[in-house]
Amino acid sequence: MKPLDPRLLRRARAARVFLLASVLIGVTTGGLIIAQAVLLARAITTVVVSGTTAGVERLAWLLAATILARAVLVWLQEVVAQRSSAAVKSALRGQLLAHALQLGPGWLSGERTSSLTTLLTRGLDDLDPYFARYLPQLVLASTVPIGVAVWMARSDLIAAGTVLVTLPLIPIFMVLIGLATQAHSRRRARALDVLAHHFADVVAGLTTLKVFGRAKGQAIAVRRVTNRHRVASMSSLRLAFVSSLVLELLASISVALVAVGVGLRLVEGQMGLETALLVLILAPEAYLPLRQVGAHFHASADGVAAAEEVFRVLETPLPAHGGRTDLPALPLSLRGVTVQYPDRAEPTLEGFDLDLHAGEVVALAGASGAGKSTVFAVLLGFVAPAAGSVQVGGTAAEEYDARAWRRLFAWVPQRPGLLEGDIAHNVRLGRPDASHADVRRALELAGAAELDPAQAVGEQGQLLSGGQRRRVALARALITDAPVLLLDEPTAGLDAETEATVLEYLRASGRTVLLVAHRPALLAAADRVVTVGARELVIA
Repeated sequence: MKPLDPRLLRRARAARVFLLASVLIGVTTGGLIIAQAVLLARAITTVVVSGTTAGVERLAWLLAATILARAVLVWLQEVVAQRSSAAVKSALRGQLLAHALQLGPGWLSGERTSSLTTLLTRGLDDLDPYFARYLPQLVLASTVPIGVAVWMARSDLIAAGTVLVTLPLIPIFMVLIGLATQAHSRRRARALDVLAHHFADVVAGLTTLKVFGRAKGQAIAVRRVTNRHRVASMSSLRLAFVSSLVLELLASISVALVAVGVGLRLVEGQMGLETALLVLILAPEAYLPLRQVGAHFHASADGVAAAEEVFRVLETPLPAHGGRTDLPALPLSLRGVTVQYPDRAEPTLEGFDLDLHAGEVVALAGASGAGKSTVFAVLLGFVAPAAGSVQVGGTAAEEYDARAWRRLFAWVPQRPGLLEGDIAHNVRLGRPDASHADVRRALELAGAAELDPAQAVGEQGQLLSGGQRRRVALARALITDAPVLLLDEPTAGLDAETEATVLEYLRASGRTVLLVAHRPALLAAADRVVTVGARELVIA
């Protein structure tokens, strides 16, 4: 685990600013520590030697000013750390979300959405102790011990040599502890991901579980997963306590060695009182930053593990796309398209061909799992074919900008998603500038004239029936200006009369329609029926 991941500095400007500010504060803090030790040693020596406080008042004021300056620097470090942490988390969340959107649903289908949700929310919050505690102490550990050792060498080479010999022992043990901590942090992060994923699945399927009397069994499973997360967390805490004990013991023994040597030389008259006091005051300050780094390392480890997961997503290569936006008119063609998913032994599509001409209605038929939805994913650019190409007007899709390419299509998936809000808001996702009359018209064409545009849909459309959700999604597609409509069973949940009305509009709209169809009415309404899973075309 790297103390400071350079990817943080590259991807978050706030991290670079914070590091620079921390270095300046650390150097200044080191100077103030030395000044405080010098003033304190001189004041004590003056009182002990002269037996009076005369002449100490000025030293006391300087000492008070030094302590106050250190307090201000501690406050300033805390403010800078908290603000930088908030800025870095915001930047990483924005980059992660934008990159995930560019990777598309094809990539997302191979990820746990609950894990990404946890990462975007609670996971990145673990960066707070990393910035607020660990990094400042890491900077101090890089500056203060060197400055203290150099200043001690001016007064006592033996004490400075003792410090320089014993100081490296602490980083060596920290590296060994860090290797163990990395494994524990990853184990805890995995346990949290499993818990989040399992809990989200249980909540989503709670109704089904209650109906089949399996709710109590899942409660036991959630308790078991929660217990694994608890065990992983307690294991990390035990390691943190043991490692802190080791570091404290090393630092205490090292300071004791310095103190014994100074005491013996002071008794033998080989060292003055002021020098001895200066060395004894400075010695603990040389080890303190390293001890604090060890103490805060475990608190920051979860944040570093979360950042590594963010970088894993951000470093996932995007699908290849060009920059052209001058999309030509149809026809749209698929030539020899083969799609092979990593988790499947056989290709989902193999050598698939398809031609779409302006204004025609084409139905995709075939058995479940034959690859009909995969055809849509290939057209939308969500899945990159292992072989073959997608072309429009004879030009490959890879030459066009992804956003410009997707403006060709309006898509209604098999399980349409709705955002929390009202029906009008969800329909306007297709065209944000649509008027109220446009929304009404789109709902009518989708066979949903009875729905009130101001009606709330609830979270994920829970306040609507399955058929109503599909019709709202269909209205969202119809309100767009896209020349090609990709519809996956668009009339599922509709009665025969409403289905006939929707099909009549689709045919009269003049748009190119590619639909997945199992119902006889949809197959009969198509100009052509293409069977997916077979190489031939069946003319309806």
